[in-house]
Amino acid sequence: MDQKLVVAIVLVILTSATADYVRPKPRKTLDFPWKPRGLSQPQQVHISLAGEKHMRITWITDDVNYPSFVEYGTSPGKHTSLNRGESTSYSYLFYSSGMIHHTVIGPLEDDTVYFYRCGGKGPEFKLKTPPSKFPITFTVAGDLGQTGWTASTLDHIGRCSHDMFLLPGDISYADYQQHRWDTFGELVQPLASARPWMVTEGNHEIEIIPFFKAGFQAYNARWKMPFEESGSNSNLYYSFEVAGVHIIMLGSYVDYDEYSDQYSWLKADLLKVDRNKTPWLIVLFHAPWYNSNKAHHGERDDMKAAMEPLLHAARVDIVLAGHVHAYERSKRVNNGRSDPCGTVHITIGDGGNREGLARKFKDPQPEWSAFREASFGHGELNIVNATHAFWGWHRNDDDEPVRSDQVWITSLVSSGCLAERNMNLGRFSWHLRKENLLTTL
Repeated sequence: MDQKLVVAIVLVILTSATADYVRPKPRKTLDFPWKPRGLSQPQQVHISLAGEKHMRITWITDDVNYPSFVEYGTSPGKHTSLNRGESTSYSYLFYSSGMIHHTVIGPLEDDTVYFYRCGGKGPEFKLKTPPSKFPITFTVAGDLGQTGWTASTLDHIGRCSHDMFLLPGDISYADYQQHRWDTFGELVQPLASARPWMVTEGNHEIEIIPFFKAGFQAYNARWKMPFEESGSNSNLYYSFEVAGVHIIMLGSYVDYDEYSDQYSWLKADLLKVDRNKTPWLIVLFHAPWYNSNKAHHGERDDMKAAMEPLLHAARVDIVLAGHVHAYERSKRVNNGRSDPCGTVHITIGDGGNREGLARKFKDPQPEWSAFREASFGHGELNIVNATHAFWGWHRNDDDEPVRSDQVWITSLVSSGCLAERNMNLGRFSWHLRKENLLTTL
């Protein structure tokens, strides 16, 4: 058979399959059994990175006298080390949280299984530290919530081999109902207690009550990230390094203009990145800059205008965002146009929220947009080595091994873009030194 005819037949089949795909409806919010207060054992256990070779263990107890220490070791039931931490709590209208414990353990060996117990009571948990070198695999999902689709996404993530989970905002969808933070913590504990969960905030974490409650109170109390370790003065933006990857988490709902603390911190953080040590540079924030969906279109263009020149100068490889309840992947893009030295932008706000999918995309599809679909799912980013990574998006309606979108991404380290990067960052470095000098004067 003629080769062109075969190709044409295959394209018709693929097009028909896409056209026939029925996008799912929202699923109901999950119901959780009532749990009496006063339970003494640890609840809502989750872990996150806390600097080089250290891990933060977070859990909640109803007992205000419960100790904040973690015993751990490399064999089940044999805890050879003990680290002490701190605890906090908060009140929100008629709600009072349990004691929220944060304990940093380490130094830990890379790519190693540890068994740990919180406060000397309750069950033993098991975690695995990330590797120190390639390959490393991240799972990614935004806008999770607590619905049937959330459960499906978590099930898919649980069935794939990964080293770390990245969440670009809109975590629990508590939306002022503080007990929903507790039910979310219980829902994700099986996964979040075993692999580091690195998160940044979305609009559903704000929970501000003007003149009465500042924003992000629950988020900051429950999901403490390594901001201090990265030189940030806010839990709403920070960075960390793992296995040859420098990852920056930005805040879409905190000041980001060129006079803001976040902008100054970002500029300083980018100048510290050593692409010989961490050849991959990845950024996460909630509201996408490149979005051809009608939902939230152009919503953070001001953040893009302020910060995209910084990211482009630093030659950021990949940006991961949420907010739009659909999936979209761009080509390498900068300033609204395809650019071989630009960034791959991926919107993955389709984790399972209660609000449903953003089904309406703008026509025609922009030149920079490579793939888009309104379906629930999650992403997997396997960084194979210093130059190549494999990205796959998994639709919840399919089996987890099925990738509905996939692409090899080549790091900008392996291109001719870094020479220009050094020149551009040199200009930003001068501006930073000038700002510091003016501050000193």
